Parts: sequence; C-alpha cells; structure tokens
Amino acid sequence: MTSNDITPVILCGGSGTRLWPVSRKSFPKQFIDLIGDGSLFQQSSKRLSGAGFAAPLVVTNSDFRFIATQQLHDAGITPGAVLIEPEARNTAPALLAGAVVQAQSNPQSLMLAAPSDHYITQSDVFCDNVRRGIAAAQAGQIVTFGIKPDKPETGYGYLELGEGDAYGAMPLKRFVEKPKLAEAERMIADGGYLWNAGIFMYTAQTLIDAFAIHAPAMLAQVQASVANAQPDLGFLRLAPDAWAKCEDISVDFAIMEKVDNLSVIAHEGDWSDMGGWNAVHQHADKDADGVALQGRAHAVECSNTLLRSESGAVQLVGLGLENIVAVAMSDAVLVADRSRTSTLGDVVKQMRAADVSQADSFPKDHRPWGFFETLILSQGFQVKRIVVNPGAALSLQSHKFRSEHWIVVVGTAKVTIGDSLDTLNVQLVEENQSVYIPLGAIHRMENPGDTPMELIEVQTGSYLGEDDIVRYQDVYSRGQGAKG
Repeated sequence: MTSNDITPVILCGGSGTRLWPVSRKSFPKQFIDLIGDGSLFQQSSKRLSGAGFAAPLVVTNSDFRFIATQQLHDAGITPGAVLIEPEARNTAPALLAGAVVQAQSNPQSLMLAAPSDHYITQSDVFCDNVRRGIAAAQAGQIVTFGIKPDKPETGYGYLELGEGDAYGAMPLKRFVEKPKLAEAERMIADGGYLWNAGIFMYTAQTLIDAFAIHAPAMLAQVQASVANAQPDLGFLRLAPDAWAKCEDISVDFAIMEKVDNLSVIAHEGDWSDMGGWNAVHQHADKDADGVALQGRAHAVECSNTLLRSESGAVQLVGLGLENIVAVAMSDAVLVADRSRTSTLGDVVKQMRAADVSQADSFPKDHRPWGFFETLILSQGFQVKRIVVNPGAALSLQSHKFRSEHWIVVVGTAKVTIGDSLDTLNVQLVEENQSVYIPLGAIHRMENPGDTPMELIEVQTGSYLGEDDIVRYQDVYSRGQGAKG
C-alpha cells in the first residue's frame, strides 16, 4: 500500500424492490448474480481492487455482514474493515463513519465511495477516470463521477458542469434533481450535463471538514458512534445510541449540494445502476428479436422480452410474448409489461400491506455458516435443504417444540448430540447416512471437510418457527432466539 492508494468505501445496504422477486429485503440485488461474472457487489469489489487500491472498507448491516464477507472471500478479496450500521440512516452517516474510521490511521487517506449495485463493463476505463481525479482529491476537492448520458433519462439526477479546470477535473455548477422529460431532453441537447452516479472521491479529512461546516450535529453523532463502537468477530459494530440520532439523509442533500469544492470527472464508458428489469434486459445477451434468456428459459415467437428462471426445477416457457418480463422462482412469479416494471416498488409495498411473505422474505435463508431453503412446509412438518460451508458449524442448540431427522446427501457431517452438556457424543455421518435428533436433545452439526456439505432436514413438531432455539455455544456470538 502506498500513500496514493485509494481506499474504496463500498455501501451494500438497500433492498432493490424494483428487481422483485429476485431482489428482496432479506437478500437484495447487490448480492445477486444478475448479469456478468458474480454478484454486483463482487463485481464492484473486484473493479476497485488491485494496483492503486487498498483493501476496501465495507459498510453494511447486521443481516448482511456474513453474506458480504463470504462473497468477498469467494471473490478473493480481504476487506480492510467492515462497519455494521445499527440501523439504516442513508448514505450521509454511512460515508462519514467510513471517513472517521479511516482518519484514525491517516486523515489524508484517499477514499472512493461507491454503491455496490452498479454495473460497469469497462473497468479499465472507469479506473483510468478514477486516477484522473487523484490530484484534485489530494488538493482538497471532493470529486464526483458523472456518466455521459445517451438518452433523456428521467430516473437519474444530473450534474451541471461549470467552466474551467479544477486540478484536472471540471468544476461542478450545480446538482439537478430528477427532471421531467422535456427538461431532460433540453439538458441532453445542451451537452453540459452528466448523470449523477453517486460516486465520490475525497480524502478522509476533506469529507470530515465538509460535515463540520454543513452538518456538525451529524459529525458529532457519528464520531461518538465510532468512538464507542465494539469489535465483533472481525466486524466493527457502530454504537447504536448516537447512531440513532443521525438524520436519515443522503450525502447529496447533507453536504454535496452545499460545498464549494466539488469537481467532476466524466465517465464515458458503459454504466448502469441496475435499477430495474429493463436495465437487466438492456445489458443481457439477446437474440435478433431482442429476447434475453436466463436460467431454464425457452422462448417461442417472442420479441423484446426477458425470461429468467431462478430455479433448476422450474422450466419457464414464453410463447408469443412481446415487451414482457417474466421471472420465475420457487415461491414467486413475476409477469409484467416492460413499460410497467418501474412501479414494482409500489407493488412490493402493496404486498407488504397484505402480509404477503414473499414481499420481503427470500426462499434461501442465508446464515453465517451457509444457507437453508424450505422445500416443503405443512401442518406439523417441514423439509429443508441445508448447505454448510467448509469448516463452518451451527451453534450448539436444542429445540422445545420439534425433533429433526438429518440425511446427509453431499459430504460428511460432524454431529454432536446428547441429552445434556455432560453426555454429548460426536459422530461422523457420511453421504446416504442419517441421524435422528429427538425433541429437547442438545445438538450441533459441523462441516469438517473442505467443500460444502449438504443435507436434507425433516422437522416434525407442534411449532416449526426459526425462533424455537436454545443456544449453548455459538462461534458467531448470537443470542437466544436468534435465527440459525
């Protein structure tokens, strides 16, 4: 690492409801393999790694912390720090917390704040543009990266460019909120505007100074939250009391629209914020009729259509479709006119109001040790598929209302079981072998191997909720009643 190395600050909260049903509150779009190699989060992390970049600083929440670190591990990236927000308070407190933490070791450290859900195919072009902004950031400028527009888009904010040069970057005249179509067309014809991508580069001290001037109360609260943060299994949990007092506000509104030291670098390469299914269709491979197929999907006499199956057991067939998005999952199906997909967020709100579980809950439930998915749920019994990562272990636990049968189908399970903590026995359960866990028995499963272990769990009992758990030991420091 050199003094010019840039520390990426990668934000990976959010829900991405306009990409429902693939993206949901419990597993949002940045962690999904939508298009390209790996999830959007992994692509963003790899794009901001290598020569010229330090280890990333990741800001996420408690629910996503293990998902984020597992995906970074799978991408071959070790984070420099992972900050856990006690609650979502928008981008201003999140970016400020990253700067305060970074300033503890080097106030002049260069930082690049980037969302985790953007899709950029020309990483080399983007990184060249980032390097063009280093001199301006080191001189005390906040550098934002705008996207050269190719159409009058009404879903983005815009940057109006000033004249002159600010340390190799263009001065910013003003931010423009999302415009009406006529205004967007005028700005495109003018040529002096860029889309606002929400990507910023600055030194840690420059950002802190901007908050000191324009949002001093938030600076004090974030500094207190960082000062009282607690380490937890390699994460840094920001203190909740001070954090809760932070205003829920974007960094644009909090400081960027107020500072006078903001410069712009134009990125002219391919870019998308993957804000909805039309963006996926636009960037996906398509045939001559504009049909994009993902997963087990087949199209007959279709045009300008996206068909995507998320389940290996579900074959999706489109016949005579035009301008349609159809997405099939094991628990939910979306069929929509492509012109209407921008309103999916409102549809998800309606489902929440109607207590539709699929509005937020994902069929795969991710845990620090792996994941499980429910195959069958009926009165008095439930069947799950459980996948445990290499070397991982579930907590030592018992249940008050259910018994369990485990059938190992891939790998070997190390099973601990007993009537009490003094009578625990350990056994290895191989593929095609099973073990019975009586109601009330203390038990744990582990994967001693170096590849994922998979088993089928059959639960029977009067109550099958995930909170039926008494926890005795847990390497992930979860409390009683915590899931998994």
